[in-house]
Amino acid sequence: MMTKSGPLIFIFLAALAGPCGLPGVVRGDIFRYVDGNGVMHFTNAPTVAGYTVYLKEGRVSTVKEMVRRYATLFDLEEALIKAVIKVESDYNPVAVSSRGALGFMQLMPTTAREMDVKNPMNPAENIYGGSRYLRLMLNQFNGNLDLALAAYNAGPGAVRRHGGIPPYAETRNYVDRVKKFLTYYRERKDIYL
Repeated sequence: MMTKSGPLIFIFLAALAGPCGLPGVVRGDIFRYVDGNGVMHFTNAPTVAGYTVYLKEGRVSTVKEMVRRYATLFDLEEALIKAVIKVESDYNPVAVSSRGALGFMQLMPTTAREMDVKNPMNPAENIYGGSRYLRLMLNQFNGNLDLALAAYNAGPGAVRRHGGIPPYAETRNYVDRVKKFLTYYRERKDIYL
C-alpha cells in the first residue's frame, strides 16, 4: 500500500478535502500523469504532454458523503466501510500496494473490472467498487463478517479452500484490525481518520 508522492498529491488531497470530511470544491480540472517510474503527478495546469483528465471541475463529494451513499446502496454499516478504508489505505485515495491494489479500498484491477469500476483511483468509483465487493462477500458467506473480511483480503476461494479464515498471518491480522476499527467507528460516528 505504498505510493510515491510529491507536493502535487498533497495539493490534490487538499482539494478533495477527503479524510477530513469537509466539503471540497475544485475550480478547474485536475490532470494526472504517471511517469516511467510509476510515480503519479497531479496538476490543474499541465505544462507538458502526457497528462490526462483525472477529475472534472465541479463539486467533489466528501468521503463522508460517498461512504454514506454506498453504505445505503449496498446495505452496509458506514462504520464498516470506514474501517476497511482505514485498514486498506489509511484514507489515502492514491495508495498503490506492492501487489497492485489501488485507491481507498485497495481494489485489485481484476476486482475493479468485475465491480464495473473504470478508474479505481477515482475516490467515488473506488468506494463504490469496494463497498459493492464487500456486500458480495457478506452475501457469499451468509453475513459472517469474519469470513467476508477474510475473503475481501485473501479472496473468497482461499476462504472456501480453508473452510474459514485462511491460516495467513496477514489475513488474520487484517480481520482483527478491521474489527477493531469497526468498533471504534461505531462509537465515534463522525470520525473519519
